[in-house]
Amino acid sequence: MHEIVIISGKGGTGKTTLTAAFCALAADAVFCDADVDAADLHLLLQPTIKEQHEFIGGSKAVIVAERCNQCGVCRELCRFAAISTELMVDQILCEGCGVCVDLCPERAIDFPEQVCGHWFHSDTRFGPLVHARLGIAEENSGRLVHLVRKEAMQLAEEENKKLIITDGPPGIGCPVIAAIGGASLLLVVVEPTLSGRHDLERVLDLAAHFKVPARLLINKYDLNADMAQTIEAAASERGALCIGRIPFDPVFTRAMVQGQTIFEYAGAEEHQQELRIIWTRVLAALPKDSEQCLTLKMYT
Repeated sequence: MHEIVIISGKGGTGKTTLTAAFCALAADAVFCDADVDAADLHLLLQPTIKEQHEFIGGSKAVIVAERCNQCGVCRELCRFAAISTELMVDQILCEGCGVCVDLCPERAIDFPEQVCGHWFHSDTRFGPLVHARLGIAEENSGRLVHLVRKEAMQLAEEENKKLIITDGPPGIGCPVIAAIGGASLLLVVVEPTLSGRHDLERVLDLAAHFKVPARLLINKYDLNADMAQTIEAAASERGALCIGRIPFDPVFTRAMVQGQTIFEYAGAEEHQQELRIIWTRVLAALPKDSEQCLTLKMYT
């Protein structure tokens, strides 16, 4: 079993659009949306939910009035100003650090676990999807990313799937670290801008640290061909070869607005052929022992 994780140095580079296109091309695969803070792969894959589960992501302080003697120690200790003068805990401001719980002289503060979101097993027209939705302003997205990847791997084993395609989160923080560990291949999507180059360097540093092989895909390369060439050269020096360049074209947005992948949208035949070639290169970049168990499905 192999996992391809599509990531980017920032949001809005087109990685979810490309992930959905690869889902249309992949045969015998499980799909995973690990961008739990802003999940949107479901908008294009339009899943039918089969299972829904709660995600328990941490604890929040709750002052029990019957045990509280109004001493105010908790309010003095809280560095996040989450406890009001009336000694009520603001659940949005509470960071769940537990200091007030441990140091309350009356043991008047409970620390119940919280439901921070939900994760799902779903079916799509291309195959099974594991995805999640983190609650508003909730923490522990790294743990939820780890959970959905684990569930995707378990589902792939149960259904004897040979490939997992994961839409990863942007950036280099905790969710990204949780998304790339143990992956077979990272596909880094970048735009031809100066900030895009800097983002790429940080992502490749992270990939090198975790010893995960990476390949580069430049989206909207023709908006700044010189910068695209510079980015490609910089990535090549770090061992991340460029496997594709996609030009800017509003057709991708029009397909997205219709809730379709680029392979389902009429009038995008040229881009469809480009993406088939790129997908072939992605498969070729996987470990050699995967060649016999992976196939390329030409979606029509």
